[in-house]
Amino acid sequence: MPVPDQRDPEVTRAILTRWLDRHLPGVSIPMIETPQTSGFSSETLMFDAAWTDPDGTGRHEPFVARVAPARYQIFPEPRFADEYRLMRILDERTDVPVPPIRWYEPSPEPLGAPFFVMGRLEGRVPTDMPPYHSGGWVTEVPPEERAAMWWSTLEIVARIHRLDVGALGLRFLDRPEWGATGLEQRLNYYEHYLRWAYGGPQEVAARALEWLRAHRPGEPDPPVLLWNDARIGNVIFQKGVPVAVLDWETAVLGAPEEDLAWFLFLDRHHSEGIGFPRLEGFPSHAETVERYEALLGRPVRDLGYYEVLSGFKFSCIMARIGQAMIDFGWIEPGDAFPHDNNCTRLLARILEDAP
Repeated sequence: MPVPDQRDPEVTRAILTRWLDRHLPGVSIPMIETPQTSGFSSETLMFDAAWTDPDGTGRHEPFVARVAPARYQIFPEPRFADEYRLMRILDERTDVPVPPIRWYEPSPEPLGAPFFVMGRLEGRVPTDMPPYHSGGWVTEVPPEERAAMWWSTLEIVARIHRLDVGALGLRFLDRPEWGATGLEQRLNYYEHYLRWAYGGPQEVAARALEWLRAHRPGEPDPPVLLWNDARIGNVIFQKGVPVAVLDWETAVLGAPEEDLAWFLFLDRHHSEGIGFPRLEGFPSHAETVERYEALLGRPVRDLGYYEVLSGFKFSCIMARIGQAMIDFGWIEPGDAFPHDNNCTRLLARILEDAP
């Protein structure tokens, strides 16, 4: 969801040119796109850079600057530096496809908030507005391409879960301030998030949290890296082939079932949750679980529990979006949207079937 905001393109071009000159002496920025609106979690600036190497070779490269949230944020504690650190590790030391990571600026002085620069890759990302089952380019591609998008993303999710957390130095993603690694952290953090996000009633989310605490399963395996926003809407595709996976700001450590459940729940939300049938070509829930189990090398456990957790987490996010809509004057303060929306209704139906 966009946040009203607009930068002056020429001022931004001048600031970025001065900053980038430290890394690419003599650089110019012939093109920059500054959005009229920016996202909750970060702002994206797209620009081209031109420079001459010391050997006289002229260079031209497209870049993206990802700027930390400075005005309105969707998460109570943005972890922008952690996102940059993780993406650099993934880029340099793994086969997980992420954009090439270039430079980080921790100071808010140049652009008003810390930012990092990465290479810009060509491709298309499935839309959330409208949800890709109801509109946008995904509705126009053949079923075979949709299947390829689904399976290839699932394979990347499994690849992420096979990474060696210790060898890659990923333990900085742990959140011990919220409890033991895994579900204890997740439940404590999202309870805090829900209180922070919106001060009104949250009947469905509160009921889900109570159920989650009462039915919490064991976690017998060592925690793995979780993308924590695993979905095709965070992937740049070229004809069904992933070019890069995006949005690592909420990455944590935990059980792989948490990512799989989110992957399935967000797709269910974007179809059943908004009253649209799933598009032809997307594999079924059962087919997805079977393929993922083969990739993981063991049966998945307690997936129903993690589906409720996914709905609860997304309800917290929707509550924050609802509060933003109130703050921006788009809905009245007493509007039910923060606690009665497509996500909470889907979560309520899932809870009805939960044991």
